[in-house]
Amino acid sequence: MRAAIIVSLFLFITLLGMLLYRPEPEPVPVGVLHSLSGTMAASEKPVVDATLLAIEQINAAGGVLGHQLKPVVADGASDPQQFAELADKLIEGDGVRVIFGCWTSASRKRVMEVVEQHRHLLIYPVQYEGLEAPGHVVYTGATPNQQVTPAITWIMRHLGKRLYLVGSDYVYPRVANWLIRRQVDILGGDIIGESYIHLGSSDVQAVMDDLQRLQPDVVINTINGSSLKAFFSAYRQHWTASSLPVMSFSLGESEIQSMGLQAAMNGNYVSWSYVQSLENRANQQFVRAFRQRYGKERVVSDPMEAAWLGVRLWADAVTSARSFDPESVLAAIRHRSIRAPEGIVSIDHETLHSWRMARIARAHADGQFEVVWQSDSAVQPVPFPLIIEKGQASAFLKSLYAGWHEHWQAP
Repeated sequence: MRAAIIVSLFLFITLLGMLLYRPEPEPVPVGVLHSLSGTMAASEKPVVDATLLAIEQINAAGGVLGHQLKPVVADGASDPQQFAELADKLIEGDGVRVIFGCWTSASRKRVMEVVEQHRHLLIYPVQYEGLEAPGHVVYTGATPNQQVTPAITWIMRHLGKRLYLVGSDYVYPRVANWLIRRQVDILGGDIIGESYIHLGSSDVQAVMDDLQRLQPDVVINTINGSSLKAFFSAYRQHWTASSLPVMSFSLGESEIQSMGLQAAMNGNYVSWSYVQSLENRANQQFVRAFRQRYGKERVVSDPMEAAWLGVRLWADAVTSARSFDPESVLAAIRHRSIRAPEGIVSIDHETLHSWRMARIARAHADGQFEVVWQSDSAVQPVPFPLIIEKGQASAFLKSLYAGWHEHWQAP
């Protein structure tokens, strides 16, 4: 009798354990697609760090819908074609539920084709040229009316009206400068020169010769990647910010630090929505958390903050939708807001772009920025600027694409 009772008790305990056992939910893969090598690595590696920080923070707080997030990191190697191939692999092979990534517009446009084809989701964290209205891309970076337009207006009031444009030879600088020409013409200024260098090139002598010959009031800089170091190293041999100021649109604290540009940038200007020096509690917490994770000497920049808040916005939308399905998340992310280090950031319902602050800042000798102007509140994103017609924009983009043999950057 005693043996039978023991066996029955054992069976009862075993059955109860089986009923109470809940296996750990499978982790949910998310794609992190940036350049870890090539000319864009210095800019994009820190963005990967900020993205992973957000994922780690979410996992530490319990994950999303009970699932831990599993980042799948891929190296686009500063090559738009590789970005496109890896986006397809992340979606089809790795089963990611979202892709956080891209920097250059050349890579974004190729990845966007893949994402739209799969009806998937890309969260893009960098300022760009606008002129897009896809259905499966959420933009946490700035549109031209949040970055370029206010900067040009401020420049012409404070620095001069004779502008020289220099940029990398791909779609973002070309379109940004096309828009700048129209704005400067309206404001009564003059574009006295315009030059482009290949992504990754260190050959900037022709630009330096042009600047010495034309003597502009200010340089508008849309160079990206490792070419920034070559440009500012050559610039510093001839000028300082007081003799020839430079306004940069793709240069932040992380590039200044990694490329050793503190002396060359001292006194020069940038236009961003976020700078590390902002004094508010949310920003202090963000900077502290980043340094605790990656080292007290590290700095943060606008694209890094935009990448971090993009992960948080996506996680909030997943929670609201009760689903990781990209289409469901897209529906939930519209109108969603977050208290970010820069202030309140909201996703625009119609365009899937972000309402963000506009700020102009001057660099100090330590590579940090002092804000010299900012908008009164977050600025509504306008992907298609009012100073041009959509037909004109479409024709201009098509001419660039055809001229580059069906690529989005100069071959």
